[in-house]
Amino acid sequence: MLFRSIALGETGAKVGIMDADIYGPSQHIMFGIRGQRPMMREQDGKGLIQPIEKFGIKVLSIGSLIDEKQAVIWRGPMVSSAIRQFVSDVEWGDLDYLIIDMPPGTGDIHLTIVQSVPVTGVIVVTTPQLVALADAKKGIAMFGQTQLKVPVIGMVENMSYFTPAELPQNKYYIFGKEGGRKLAEEYEINFLRSEEHTSELQSQFRIRMPS
Repeated sequence: MLFRSIALGETGAKVGIMDADIYGPSQHIMFGIRGQRPMMREQDGKGLIQPIEKFGIKVLSIGSLIDEKQAVIWRGPMVSSAIRQFVSDVEWGDLDYLIIDMPPGTGDIHLTIVQSVPVTGVIVVTTPQLVALADAKKGIAMFGQTQLKVPVIGMVENMSYFTPAELPQNKYYIFGKEGGRKLAEEYEINFLRSEEHTSELQSQFRIRMPS
């Protein structure tokens, strides 16, 4: 998600990321903005949240609005209200792409987003093991329903295999092999890519960060 949004930004596009995983936010960590709080600006008597900008990307996460030690214990209506606020009460500006990071499942968050913003496409992200693929199937089925009918652009498989630094030519399929690719074939959707997991992933993450 991080590198894809940065890659879009490097093409000259104006990009924003909304972290819609209310119960388990992560984008504030991925973007290195832990501890930073969004500013507020008043416009026509209404307070607007200013997304935090990092690497040229506008980022908003519930993780930037609450203490990390605090659990979000909200029922569905409160979660839906927060998602709607992330859409209507945030000064996103003129964006070319708003990327929405959604949690696994088919619940209130997903339905609220589809009802609140014109979603132009969905990328399903999974890992190769059966448990993750089961969630991916439900997501594909949900967005394909007639009342939603959001096109699935394709599928990405994370942690496809592990390559240790001392044996860079080796691939270990810890979570199973090509589960995402096979699922994409089964549902006749595009398989976009496999993402490897290496023991140097964290250092590569730091190195690839734009200055």
